[in-house]
Amino acid sequence: MTAALAYQTLAEAQKNLHQRVFSARALVQAFQERITAYQSLNAFITECPEHALQAADVADARFAKGEARALEGIPLAIKDIFCTKGVRTTAGSNMLKGFVPPYESTVTQKLLDAGAIFLGKTNMDEFAMGSSNSTSAFGCAVSPWKRTSDGKSLVPGGSSGGSAAATAAHLCAGAMGTDTGGSIRQPAAFCGITGIKPTYGRCSRFGVIALASSLDQAGPMTKTVQDAAILLEIISGYDPQDSTSACVEVPHFEAEIGASIKGLRVGIPKEYQVEGMSMELRQLWDTGAQWLKDAGAEIVSVSLPSTPYALPAYYIINPAEASSNFARYDGVRFSHRTSKAEDLWDLYERSRAEGFGKEVKRRIFIGTYVLSAGYFEAYYVKARKVQALIRQEFLEAFKNVDVLLAPTTPTGAFAQDEEPKDPVTMYLNDVLTVTVNLAGLPAISVPAGLTQEKTPLGLQLIAPHFREDFLFRTGSVLESCARFPFWKEG
Repeated sequence: MTAALAYQTLAEAQKNLHQRVFSARALVQAFQERITAYQSLNAFITECPEHALQAADVADARFAKGEARALEGIPLAIKDIFCTKGVRTTAGSNMLKGFVPPYESTVTQKLLDAGAIFLGKTNMDEFAMGSSNSTSAFGCAVSPWKRTSDGKSLVPGGSSGGSAAATAAHLCAGAMGTDTGGSIRQPAAFCGITGIKPTYGRCSRFGVIALASSLDQAGPMTKTVQDAAILLEIISGYDPQDSTSACVEVPHFEAEIGASIKGLRVGIPKEYQVEGMSMELRQLWDTGAQWLKDAGAEIVSVSLPSTPYALPAYYIINPAEASSNFARYDGVRFSHRTSKAEDLWDLYERSRAEGFGKEVKRRIFIGTYVLSAGYFEAYYVKARKVQALIRQEFLEAFKNVDVLLAPTTPTGAFAQDEEPKDPVTMYLNDVLTVTVNLAGLPAISVPAGLTQEKTPLGLQLIAPHFREDFLFRTGSVLESCARFPFWKEG
């Protein structure tokens, strides 16, 4: 019974709760049992068992009174980068290991207002810097998927690796992640789930611990495209507390599920055929295009010439903004404070040296360098010019097509002991995702196939600004054609 409850999609759980097939308490307990059973995945940094059961009892009381809200009783996992009032929020770092926010992020507040229940805070790369969850100060999260040939454990991707692993292993009905350069879509592809990065400004960033403020965006990670549509509609909307929040209408995204794509023009960007892409993904890409063509879409080849320059531009802009954002962690206010300081400057230096991990320090150094006098024009300004070119090329492409189709990642997930030691090699995992963040566009990753080792592969759809409706409509077609086998025990 426990497994049966946990294996449901969010939409199924939503329906069954409203029909009183089972109680919210029973559903929460089913997920809590699985969280305990799968501690080896290290998907959570902080669990909230008592709070979740109390919230479940409140939900059951509201069901009994006929006062249920949209997400009443739905148990979710929250990436540990969202500030949650009264619940520890670490961003996967020793710098914030004792931080308990006195306020709630806008995204999580919207979920709570809709009746959702939080099971806990999920593991992540430190301050969202990473593509494998290996930079977390709390240890690496692990994907529930294993290779058939050697049974090796796989990385869940990053930075939202804990949310991806928890969703894939049925430890929650869905999860929240953030995407700065692919951190929702890449782990979704690695773990065989759906993940959507909305248009920049679609969801408020208030209360989301910042990495790169011009690139960060919150979004849902779910088992299905329909589930992602349900959650995105809840968390979207204008927020006066976020100056980058867009005042645009929030459509009924769920209505797009199963809608016809006849006449839709799907672009295939030729520059996304990057060196090192596996043959399995190339074949899946062709198959995905054929699925959409068979459903009535028109397949069109498009060119985005500046794509090869996206990754170097991203890894200038991202560290530059991180360097600026992370100046706040000085050991004086709310971050880690060393116990060995001799004076104020020593306090700053020791606190930051002790609190930050290697990847965070690396990006702070890079960011400070590219913003320094003599290098600002040579690096940062040029990177911003490349970003403007990329954005313009997307705008031109979308004059002729409605969506773009590409693989989410160049390869499937790798084993934990095969992780590249060279940080630049690791950065190449983001080669197919960073362009979307640089342009502020929405994109969704849908699980679409398996490798010969029976591990997940994802296809990515990219749409014009604020056209997430295209993503859900087209993504649901890919999903129905792929019939992806979700992970289950055995």
